[in-house]
Amino acid sequence: MAFYMCCFKHLCGATPHTTVPIRTTPIIVLDTGYMGHEVVIVKNGVRICGTGGALGNIPILQNKAYFEVKLQQSGVWGVGIATRNANLNKVPLGEDAQSWVLCSDGAVRHNGEEKHKIPDVPQEGDILGVAYDHVELNFYINGRPTNTPVTSFKGTVYPALYVDDGAILDVVFENFNHGPPAGYDSIMVEKSLLEND
Repeated sequence: MAFYMCCFKHLCGATPHTTVPIRTTPIIVLDTGYMGHEVVIVKNGVRICGTGGALGNIPILQNKAYFEVKLQQSGVWGVGIATRNANLNKVPLGEDAQSWVLCSDGAVRHNGEEKHKIPDVPQEGDILGVAYDHVELNFYINGRPTNTPVTSFKGTVYPALYVDDGAILDVVFENFNHGPPAGYDSIMVEKSLLEND
């Protein structure tokens, strides 16, 4: 009987037990349904390479959202936001009315116009921050603001990245290298009250 009580004691939690964290795939990733034909997305949906653009799978709906991109390998690239109507097969993004991006040459582009030019072009290994609040889009390099705000957005927007000429980018939607600006947070996933979990 003592043997059974001993086993029962362990099952009921009388002795401490350890938990093993389970690694899960991120909820917000680059969307393979909204990417250019020559784009390759790897590392559980957070790395983009090849040629073309890709959007995040979750729209930016909250008031103040932030995400980061690590420049893993130089080349031609861009980071920012875009609608699902942006042409993801054509680089660079920012040449149409559907995308707003900071490009590898230091230009901030939208609708074919260079809105700003930053003096210090990001280098391999740099962390690019993107902060969006439905009024302004701001960029950061290694936690420092570039002071290049962009305005005039229409439609539902998503995180947007593009690559060409050997560039490799990793997007970070949580556990940031540099904290978001005051009042900003990671992109929130909207959850329906009718969903069953």
